[in-house]
Order: sequence, then structure tokens, then C-alpha cells
Amino acid sequence: MARPLWAIAQNIYTEWGNNVAASARPYLEAMTELETVDDMYYADTGRSVVMYFLANAGGWRGEDARRLKRELKEMLK
Repeated sequence: MARPLWAIAQNIYTEWGNNVAASARPYLEAMTELETVDDMYYADTGRSVVMYFLANAGGWRGEDARRLKRELKEMLK
């Protein structure tokens, strides 16, 4: 079973630190309030929040980034 989005978001904050891209930050913050990609964040689906985060997190690189982005992508399948 997949981990909740809020737990993945906490890991991303821990690994990415204070250098989270400004364009990715709102989506990362939204993920802290979501359990699954099927949840709603105001008018947006959790799925769209994750997709927008991934689209804006291209500058985050490294093994932790690859692992956590892969986990998010698996949730979108």
C-alpha cells in the first residue's frame, strides 16, 4: 500500500531542505494536507497537485529526489 501524500511531502521537505523551488513549494505545501491522489485540495484533485509538483520540481536532483519522485509517479498510475 502506498504511503500517504503528507508523509512523502514531509520526506521531501527533509531531503530538499530550505531550497525548495518557489514554483514547487505551493504544491508541496498542498500535499502535506492530502492522504491520497484521490483527495481534493480545494478545487484541485490530489492527482493534479502531485503532477504540478513533479512538473515544477525538475531542479531537485539526487538519489533522494529520484526515489521520492518515483514514489509519487507510482501513485499516479
